[in-house]
Amino acid sequence: PAPRRNGSASPVCPPGPAHSGRLRGGGERGPGTDPEVAGAAAEDAEPESPEQCLSLLPWDRFSAWLHCVCVVGFDLELGQAVEVIYPPHSKLTDKEKTNICYLSFPDSNSGCHGDTQFCFRFRRSPGRKVSFCCFLDQLDRDLPVYLKKDSAYYYGYVYFRQVRDKSLKRGYFQKSLVLISKLPYVHLFRTMLKQIAPEYFEKSEAFLEAVCSDVDRWPPPVPGRVLQLPIMGVIMKLRIPTYRDKPGTTPIVQNMHQADAQISMALPTVHEVDLFRCFCPVFFHIQMLWELVLLGEPLVVMAPSPSESSETVLALVSCISPLKYCSDFRPYFTIHDSEFKEYTTRTQAPPSVILGVTNPFFAKTLQHWPHIIRIGDIKLPGEVPKQVKVKKLKNLKTLDSKPGVYTSYKPYLNKDEEIVKQLQKGVQQKRPTEAQSVILRRYFLELTESFIIPLERYVASLMPLQKSISPWKSPPQLRHFSQDDFMKTLEKAGPQLTSGLKGDWIGLYRHFLKSPNFDGWFRSRQKEMTQKLEALHLEALCNENLVFWSQKHTEVETVDLVLKLKKKLLQADRERLPVKTDTLEKLQTHINDIILALPADLQDILLKTGT
Repeated sequence: PAPRRNGSASPVCPPGPAHSGRLRGGGERGPGTDPEVAGAAAEDAEPESPEQCLSLLPWDRFSAWLHCVCVVGFDLELGQAVEVIYPPHSKLTDKEKTNICYLSFPDSNSGCHGDTQFCFRFRRSPGRKVSFCCFLDQLDRDLPVYLKKDSAYYYGYVYFRQVRDKSLKRGYFQKSLVLISKLPYVHLFRTMLKQIAPEYFEKSEAFLEAVCSDVDRWPPPVPGRVLQLPIMGVIMKLRIPTYRDKPGTTPIVQNMHQADAQISMALPTVHEVDLFRCFCPVFFHIQMLWELVLLGEPLVVMAPSPSESSETVLALVSCISPLKYCSDFRPYFTIHDSEFKEYTTRTQAPPSVILGVTNPFFAKTLQHWPHIIRIGDIKLPGEVPKQVKVKKLKNLKTLDSKPGVYTSYKPYLNKDEEIVKQLQKGVQQKRPTEAQSVILRRYFLELTESFIIPLERYVASLMPLQKSISPWKSPPQLRHFSQDDFMKTLEKAGPQLTSGLKGDWIGLYRHFLKSPNFDGWFRSRQKEMTQKLEALHLEALCNENLVFWSQKHTEVETVDLVLKLKKKLLQADRERLPVKTDTLEKLQTHINDIILALPADLQDILLKTGT
């Protein structure tokens, strides 16, 4: 059982007017989504008072942000070992602990002296129940699709220290402080570790307990609000994006002056990495890499250290935003990983996955992979990078091979020389890396939107007309996705409307339609549109005189109608359908009126059923 520190339960909504809105769900929305389909949730949901918010038990606030905090040390007899897990009641299986142990330390060849920060991602053991999930699922619905948590994986955020210490047998102090979370908020947890890890290494477990107590006082991770997160005397201010934000815009979080003595720091982002810095070593191939990620091609990043491998993998995954990368990705992957055999086997084609590796052994193990990115130490260039050709895979013999992209892939689209010139000019003019990253992020965003808008437009046309929705029939089905019909739309309404890039767009679409990214995107759209149809069907029912209908039908038919209507209400609540609150209230009134018109014995039964 969870230790009770505070005794009483605490409400989800922190005090103050800024937190009085309802924590509501909504559909996922991407670029060019038909507002009829996607905007309904935003418009239809009504605010709720703070009194209606859930109550939380001690450690529930902590669990909304982190699963646990681990300390991994080096034991001369056992090797890497988890020394501390906090809070003590946190559950990790033996397999999860083993993965955390090996992923929390750089490979011995990395030569990471001093302090190193990186992140990893690993599979959760199946079959474990998640407490407190309904509330977090509610918050998850308001996130952009690329920030939604994947319940099958955990992230590990690492602060590793290796320094000489003659008092220890090995002559070195080696320890990692690791935050385990389901949230992909890389920048937030990196900033947090920078604040707490150096002090933790000087102090000890009591400090860790104080850190966790601070996290357990944080407000919930509600998208769209400016949150203040106190951590050991510092207040981090941040805003988690929502699916309603215009892609590519980041509302500025003001760093206001604190009345008390606490230091305040505003985080410009919770999840973004320094895109330009990560892509610098492969500067001339960014467009080809965008295609490879979009198509879910197997990619391996070979880097000198876990910080470089993890940042590059995260940059690759984010380059197709606001599309969600739907395959597996491992920012740092080792030979001890539980999926090592599955991902390195030669008995089948390499899987759709992006791996970040540092061990030289992988140069041999993964040499059959079709696309390999080899990067050296990531340093910002003081001069314009030289043109680098794509290298042939057979030239990649070892991890010491020259940096570059090793592949025989031929891009579908012609190279955009303009972005290369713009970034080269920035290097010459010593433009700040943050500004270069903004340019690069906007370039990727416009490329992705140009590609996806024709698909959005076609899929929106699969929605049945509203007049085809009858209250007395099941909601109509979405029309079937036809690849041929979609391809025909490209001639007049293709990417040429928003992008000047020439090339084989048709070939790119054909390849994309077979990829996991298309499958994930289309499933998400299907779900969203089906829910919209269910919501419209509910509204059609509400506009009927159901009491009059029941008076003209038998008791059996009336009871059947009541049970179906109750089931509809439960579905609307469970699936958070984009329905106005007054529609649901109206339907409940209809149900009550029908029941009251029935004999007393039936009334008793129906009032107790399915509430």
